[in-house]
Amino acid sequence: MYRIGVVSLFPELVLPVVQFGVVGRARERGLLDLEQVSPRAFANDRHRTVDDRPYGGGPGMVLKHEPLRDAVRELRSRLPAGTRELVLTAQGRPFDQAFARELAAAPGMLLVSGRYEGIDERFIEAEVTTELALGDYVLSGGELAAAVVIDAVVRLLPGVLGDEASHVEDSYTAGLLDCPQYTRPEVVDGRVVPEVLLGGDHAAIRRWRLKQSLGRTWLKRPQLLAQRQLSEEESGLLAEFRAERPG
Repeated sequence: MYRIGVVSLFPELVLPVVQFGVVGRARERGLLDLEQVSPRAFANDRHRTVDDRPYGGGPGMVLKHEPLRDAVRELRSRLPAGTRELVLTAQGRPFDQAFARELAAAPGMLLVSGRYEGIDERFIEAEVTTELALGDYVLSGGELAAAVVIDAVVRLLPGVLGDEASHVEDSYTAGLLDCPQYTRPEVVDGRVVPEVLLGGDHAAIRRWRLKQSLGRTWLKRPQLLAQRQLSEEESGLLAEFRAERPG
């Protein structure tokens, strides 16, 4: 069983990700467990204070070190050895498919959701040093980011998807965007399914899909191709795709 622990002030924002869809079914089948802890449970004053004004002045409030520290230590004591520990912050390393695979290979993960203006830096220095961000933008808190990370990681766990080949063919898994997908009916508003997909020639279908993945990546995310060493076949297919483009 894959174990997930989340430290969050608003656990209700994270919970839906394990109640529905692929992740929800995985939880029902006992393939993962989610446990959440609020820092407020470890605040030592009668108001359960978890934030305070930043030293040096400035807008907003900062999450206090001690409640976060104690919440993490409580969760850590119940999670398996080797659990990956991460803080969701705007300045963290970008989350990508490769890192999702790393997390899925661990026995579990502990996610700390930031809030307000930020987290006391001493917590990050002393307790959970790996910071993770979904992208170059700011959310109101780390709960939504934690939910995204959970969804991306859990679907990679053995036995979670009905077809084990599903995540292998996902966008980014091979460093390329996915090819276009079609389903019935064959004609919609005059637009038809590409003929190659209707003929049953699996070698031709594989070649078409690879060419479309390469072309789509070239059009929409060219930086991914810059990071990839193309095979001779891939170089030829990409050249074909570009030659077929109008203009």
